Amino acid sequence: MQRPVLGALLATALLLATGCSSDGGSDEPTGESPTKGGTSKPGASKSPTEPAPPAKGSAKVIRTVTEDLKSPWGLAALPDGDLVVASRDEGTLTRVDAKSGKKTEIGEVPGVTPGGEGGLLGLAISPDFASDHMVYAYFTTDSDNRIARLIYDEGREPGNQLGAPNTVLRGIPKGSIHNGGRIAFGPDKMLYAGTGETGDRTLAQDKESLGGKILRMTPDGEPAPGNPFGEDSLVYSLGHRNVQGLAWDDKQRLWASEFGQDEFDELNAIAPGGNYGWPEVEGKAESEDDRKRYADPVAQWSTAEASPSGIAYAEGSVWMAGLRGERLWRIPLRGNKASAEPQAFFEGEYGRLRTVLAAGGDKLWLVTSETDSRGTPAKGDDKILEVEVK
Repeated sequence: MQRPVLGALLATALLLATGCSSDGGSDEPTGESPTKGGTSKPGASKSPTEPAPPAKGSAKVIRTVTEDLKSPWGLAALPDGDLVVASRDEGTLTRVDAKSGKKTEIGEVPGVTPGGEGGLLGLAISPDFASDHMVYAYFTTDSDNRIARLIYDEGREPGNQLGAPNTVLRGIPKGSIHNGGRIAFGPDKMLYAGTGETGDRTLAQDKESLGGKILRMTPDGEPAPGNPFGEDSLVYSLGHRNVQGLAWDDKQRLWASEFGQDEFDELNAIAPGGNYGWPEVEGKAESEDDRKRYADPVAQWSTAEASPSGIAYAEGSVWMAGLRGERLWRIPLRGNKASAEPQAFFEGEYGRLRTVLAAGGDKLWLVTSETDSRGTPAKGDDKILEVEVK
């Protein structure tokens, strides 16, 4: 089904009326990202000498893995290649056979309170899953956003395979908008979490708040060794509006996507201790003083073109899913900078795109997002697609 795409002028007018970029109403300084929590200064890296991928790439959907998913949000791959997908609004986890597409409900995460942009959001699989069988989930409760781990017991009856949640971090600010939610284990086996400022702009620059940040912690939820703001701080970077995507490239540099407000959505290269400007700056800084204080995004888009969500790295590029933009963006990289202009794929073909996950080599998993409150579901929505990229 080919979907109509709103014209840029209409999209901009609607956005100005709401005053907020995101899922379509409200729902993100270059630098190295040492995996051991170093403190390199944003923008301090030398001119990149790494080879760049071709300026123009390609992306094609080679199959629909599964369909008829309800409000899918987080996606994670198990060691055997099967997928686990979270339903934001139903609070359930479902296992998807990556070959056949067969869906098996694992269980429900207790304590999830869906509403607005909250609910059951990001997922991550423990690096030691073979021995500990832990699945990590970021979700909204009545009082906060939190991260918990749950044992996934594959030997129990389907629908009842999750153990009780063991909360590793609570107290992430909650709002009807800007709840962040993406989590991922880094190459250092530390757990990273992207959070939002819940619409309270002051949180983004407050180092004592967990809102509007990228957090870095041990698998037990303790501040990770080497964090830039001291041994008692979970904060890895600050000045974010609503981080929605986290991914590492082949040199172990961390990248993040972020919702802007009225003007610019962002892809950022994350440095430990980096300040990404919100709410003082949206997109690239205009004044010399702001350029010294805040890290500029590596790439930026009008809010009608993006409203970015998940990101993944493959074939020398970051691939970014767009919600309101209804397209998949390719950002080719050389070092910690874009080597060419971003390139868009699938504009309007599959609707809103929520999550993208590297599937190995030149493949990605891509999750649509039409069954939430801002989509217009067609037959079969929502889907997981397998995409071949270059």
